[in-house]
Amino acid sequence: MAFIRGLVPVVVIGLILAYLSMFRVYQWEQAIVFKFREVQDTVNEPGLHFMIPWINTVQKFETRLLNFDQEEQRFLTIEKKDVLVDYYVKWRISNVEEFYTATRGGDIQYANGLLGQRINRALRDEFGRRTVQEVVAGARGEILDIVQSTTEMVQGELGIDVVDVRTKKIDLPEEVSSSVYDRMKAERTRVAKDFRARGGEASERIRANADREQEIILANAYRDAETIRGEGDAQATEIYASAYGKDQEFFSFYRSLIAYQNSFIGNNDIMILKPDSDFFKYFRGQQGK
Repeated sequence: MAFIRGLVPVVVIGLILAYLSMFRVYQWEQAIVFKFREVQDTVNEPGLHFMIPWINTVQKFETRLLNFDQEEQRFLTIEKKDVLVDYYVKWRISNVEEFYTATRGGDIQYANGLLGQRINRALRDEFGRRTVQEVVAGARGEILDIVQSTTEMVQGELGIDVVDVRTKKIDLPEEVSSSVYDRMKAERTRVAKDFRARGGEASERIRANADREQEIILANAYRDAETIRGEGDAQATEIYASAYGKDQEFFSFYRSLIAYQNSFIGNNDIMILKPDSDFFKYFRGQQGK
């Protein structure tokens, strides 16, 4: 029993020493092993690793993508106009020893500051070569490609890889934005007036052509109608003359019947005529039978 009681502290101390001698590195981590604050080794493989307690210390670093979200920055274009740029950077640690040395012991914020300074300088140079329209519209992708290529030097210095640089927005300052908006509004108003003037001119031209064609069509129709009416009247007159020539007495009698019919249409029609008037010729004597 005395032996077992004496063995227990030894086992406990051994377990403590074993615990202090081991450290674990995950798949998304790398580690630096220090010997009295000096870099002794770099651990890149995940798993369980060993060190000498109180002589060695370990510092771990993320190898996953890190995000640097830069606050809004002001840059000048070639026109001496300010633009406000908000961008972000995706980067990762590629060499932990260089990163530790260059960033004051692996300070992520310090690394973000150095990276931001280099990117701001590159953006300032590129924006200074372009107009506002090129920056906002066409050349944004080209600018970002150039900026990312200019970070190669700082990547080597800091032991990092810059994976992507992207702008979230590019705005004009409020005072510049108002003047640009007013100028754009005036330009759009001018273009709208120009289109309205062209439309009004085309409308008047179309309306004049339509009125002219209408007058021509009506004139031609009236001419054709008068021609057809004259031909009809001539044919009717010819038919009447032919019929009258065949039997003059019957034609006179037929005309009198039509006159009688048209004269006594209503019940209240009154005619004042002499009894011997020619109107009643066919009502008198043998001629009226």
